[in-house]
Amino acid sequence: MTSSAGGIGQWPAEDRPRERLYHKGAESLADAELLAIQLGSGLAGRSAMDMAHDLLTRYGSLSGLAGRGVAELGAIRGVGPVKAVRLAALFEITRRLRSRNGHGRVVLGSPEQVFARYGPLMEDLKKEVFRVALLDAQNGLLRDVVISEGTLSASLVHPREVFKPAILESAASLILLHNHPSGDPTPSREDLRLTRQLVDCSELLDLRIHDHVIIGRERFISLAQRGALSRGGET
Repeated sequence: MTSSAGGIGQWPAEDRPRERLYHKGAESLADAELLAIQLGSGLAGRSAMDMAHDLLTRYGSLSGLAGRGVAELGAIRGVGPVKAVRLAALFEITRRLRSRNGHGRVVLGSPEQVFARYGPLMEDLKKEVFRVALLDAQNGLLRDVVISEGTLSASLVHPREVFKPAILESAASLILLHNHPSGDPTPSREDLRLTRQLVDCSELLDLRIHDHVIIGRERFISLAQRGALSRGGET
């Protein structure tokens, strides 16, 4: 690759990321080149490629970069709010595309289907997010609702906030989900205690909780498969 001195515009056409993508396809470009295209421009004495390499070095990978908040990216010299918003939008589009399991009705009939849908949306988050997927009688997804963001605890995840959307939506059942920013989906004592509390409440409301899926980096744990949703289950 030609040196970045003088900026990308000074490079031979065959070395410029945009031209290479156009003529050879996106798959032929390295991560830094794809990122440089999204950045569009650099700073005085620093090309977009230089900045792309700096960002990948700082965060370790595209995945690490994608997990950063827009405010953090916007504070980086040479990125700023406009480029940060552009990057955040790109990463969110990518998550949403990865989470789709077809163009039709979304069915969440197994933990694997749940992870295929929500893993891309939640595995890179830097704080715990608790959400609920509302299902119809055939396990079709009606909609999902974010209940809380921050450390998972009963004080943040109140049964009223969990079940109110299900009642309003006339959901037949629901699936609980949250992520572990550490990447390890092993349930904590608080995870198990909260799950038991919500299952007890659901029985009073005649609503079924299918599962509580904990999402880590590229893996998950289903508390239903572990028996934690039944009385006398995992503690």
